[in-house]
Amino acid sequence: MCLGIPGRIVEIMEGNAGQLAMVDVLGAQRPINLGMLEDPNLCPGDWILIHMGFALEQIDEAGAQQALSGLQMMGSPGGDDVQPAGDRPAADNAHQA
Repeated sequence: MCLGIPGRIVEIMEGNAGQLAMVDVLGAQRPINLGMLEDPNLCPGDWILIHMGFALEQIDEAGAQQALSGLQMMGSPGGDDVQPAGDRPAADNAHQA
């Protein structure tokens, strides 16, 4: 089993046969390879499930929210709300590897 992170496509990048997209993942934008998708014809606003820089499947917004909720629960053993690394105080970020 692999861990998939949901992201929302911001733009399809020029070149690379349309197989690269800039994707927003919790407020950070990253280039993601769409080449593994059965139907890589996606548009800005579409949600995808990402693993290791590759889109594994297209999902809907409800599926994305469900995946995010599951990730927050896994990263929160004490039941505290999980914040993206960029939202943590600098001292907390220094301990992240």
